[in-house]
This record gives sequence, C-alpha cells and structure tokens, in this order.
Amino acid sequence: MTGSEMTKLPCFYAPDTDAHDPRFWMLRGVPGPNKELPERARRLVAGLTRVGLTTIDPPVADHGPLRQIHTARYLDFLQNCWAEWQTFPAAGAEVVANLHPQKATQTYPQGIVGRAGWHMADTACPVGPSTWQAALRGVDTALAAADAVANGAGAAYALCRPPGHHADADMAAGHCFLNNSAIAAQALRARHDRVAVLDIDVHHGNGTQEIFYDRADVLTVSVHADPGSFYPFYLGYAHETGRGAGQGFNLNLPLPQGQGDAQWLAAIDQALTRIAEFAPGALVLALGLDAHENDPLRGLSVTTEGFARAARHIRAAGLPTVMVQEGGYLSDDLTDNIASFLGGWTQ
Repeated sequence: MTGSEMTKLPCFYAPDTDAHDPRFWMLRGVPGPNKELPERARRLVAGLTRVGLTTIDPPVADHGPLRQIHTARYLDFLQNCWAEWQTFPAAGAEVVANLHPQKATQTYPQGIVGRAGWHMADTACPVGPSTWQAALRGVDTALAAADAVANGAGAAYALCRPPGHHADADMAAGHCFLNNSAIAAQALRARHDRVAVLDIDVHHGNGTQEIFYDRADVLTVSVHADPGSFYPFYLGYAHETGRGAGQGFNLNLPLPQGQGDAQWLAAIDQALTRIAEFAPGALVLALGLDAHENDPLRGLSVTTEGFARAARHIRAAGLPTVMVQEGGYLSDDLTDNIASFLGGWTQ
C-alpha cells in the first residue's frame, strides 16, 4: 500500500488528554506509580508515524451516545468529585476509593467518600483535576472515528486516553472512566441495525459486556486471558452468554495464561465466525496491546508479528471498523506493537 493510500485510515488523538496524569496505583497490596500515563500516547503516536500515519485532533462531539451509555448520576460524580474531594482537610491529590460496597441491597449515599466507593470498582482509576475533561476528549476521539466510518471510511483508529472497556454504565475501573468502545458502538447504532464489538485486549472487556448484556442489537465478543486468576476476575467466563433479550449475544473466549500467537489467533478467528453469523453493519474493535509477550503482567505471550497477523484476519472480515485504543502498559514494545498492528491493517 502506498503512502497516499495509507492516509485513507483516519487516526484521531486529542493531545489535551495528556493533562490526565494519574499517580496512584496498587498491585498485590503494594502502592506504586500508575501505569496509564501520557507517555503511553506519545509512544503510540510514534508507532503511527513509523507506518506513515498522522493524527487528527477530534472536534468536540455531540455527547448524546455518552448519555445513552452512562447513568446521569455517574457522569455528575465524575464531573464534580475531584472538586468536592478537595474540601476535605488534608485531602489527597486524587480521588481514590477506600471502600467498595456490595450494591444489590444497599442504598446510594450522599457523601463523597461513599459515592467514590460506589462509582469506583478498584484503586486503578484515581480521579485528578483533569480526569473528567480528558475522559470527555477520549469520548470525542472515539466518536470522531465512528463518524468517519459512518460517513464512508472503511476503518478509522481512535487513540483514546484514558481507555474505557472496564467502565460500566455506573462505575470506573481498571484505568477506565468512560467506555469509549461502547459509546462508539452506540453511535454506530444510529446508522446500523446491528453492531458488533470485538475486544482483543488481554483483559476481558467487562464494562462493555455489562453495558450490552441485555441487548440483542450489539454483539459483544472478547478474547482475553482466563479471569480465574487475572483481572477483572469476576467476569469474562465462557458461560456468560447474555441475559433476557441479550441471551446468545455475548461471547467470551478466555485463554489459559501464557498462550501465544497460534491460540490467540485461533480464538480471534472463532470470534470472527460468530460476528459473521451476526452480520453487523459495523464493527468496533477494542484494541489492546497488552497481550504481548513482554507485557509486565504476562497474561498472554503474543509476539509483535502476531499483532500484524491479527490485523489482517480482522480486516479480512470486510466490515467497516472503528478501532478504539484500550490497554497496553507503558513499555518499550508499545511503539512496535501498534506499528505492527496498523501496518498489518494498511498493507
């Protein structure tokens, strides 16, 4: 593919999302620096540049699809929680929940500490002074890619920061605040009767599954490391197939930890077979790069070349595709892996 042809893949990125620069994180009981840092985006942009792609700063979008995916009280919490947190004497620099209620029979609290616990599933999603605006710009990025595809682009890439697939309708989790992939899928539903979401991040797309679990118009498929001993632990199992009207429209393909290219690509092909049966008008690809063999959490062992092969398999499905960037820890391999995937897509 020539350089001029490669520009047919629109790529969107909002540099102002760099203002979201979270500090707090905890792994196995040990506090440490957060891994979802602005440097991730810079390394991803370097990968795009390597294969001749440039980014477009997305316009501010109509946030109707956002409000269709997330609850009003959750959006109010995200917008206002940091300022309210600062009214505490000696408040921490970020909102970090120190309790996580079991919600089924419990009452929504009014105080900020209680609401933080209600709306934050874990400690990997601290809210700082710029988190809300960065999350909105991440949504703008995903919606710009969805709009490009809806208007005739065969595919588009959204470099979203922060990522989104662990956030459900009412709760942040795993570095994620607003579910960019789900919002893109909702936007595409305005043009298509059926939309599919394929998540190939090493972690199960639990938030996306929860959002669409009762629906038959959006098929959700996730290929990921077995959650029995891997984040998000509580969802992502093969027996989870949907509920009510959504029964049969969720497919999880968990893989034993440490599996490599052959097993991962076979699962992606299985996912694509189910998607072809569903016959969607468009596809949202939740693109994680943390299945890589050098990822610090060692969920899977996919090679850099494996990402190029995955791209070719998914492109061969022939669906208009919105690629939404999800995970991929800050590492030396991030640039190589996005270049491999998008190079595989555009070649």
